[in-house]
Amino acid sequence: MAPEQSNEPWLSSAIQVIENTVQLALDKGIKTENIYFFGFSQGACLTLEFLAQHAKRYGGAVAIIGGLIGEEIDLSKYSGDFRQTPIFIGTSDPDFHVPLERVNATVKMLKAQNADVKLAVYPNFGHSINQEEITIANQFVFR
Repeated sequence: MAPEQSNEPWLSSAIQVIENTVQLALDKGIKTENIYFFGFSQGACLTLEFLAQHAKRYGGAVAIIGGLIGEEIDLSKYSGDFRQTPIFIGTSDPDFHVPLERVNATVKMLKAQNADVKLAVYPNFGHSINQEEITIANQFVFR
């Protein structure tokens, strides 16, 4: 939720690490449809940011308590077509790091990029992962 500039140079570096890791998998013959992502909290934000900037058909992604990065969502940064990649986002409402409003805006952006997004909101659950989220992730994404 902070201005993007205040996350630099670490944000660009972290996005590049994910990009390099995906490229390494591709170089080893792994197709994008067989690449999966999982992130919690800051990792979820980073995962969603990378995916929205590099949308294509992946195996799937799970983001627990995360949303797109920046003070405002800059729609011009995001392109590509997920071709119905399953993405599960679980979150608590409220969450002191990622407000539900940002999660909902992220879901809207991912759906606009043709992702198959499933959102689960847990009232007053806190900044944690619950068993139901793991079950949904296993059934919806890692099937």
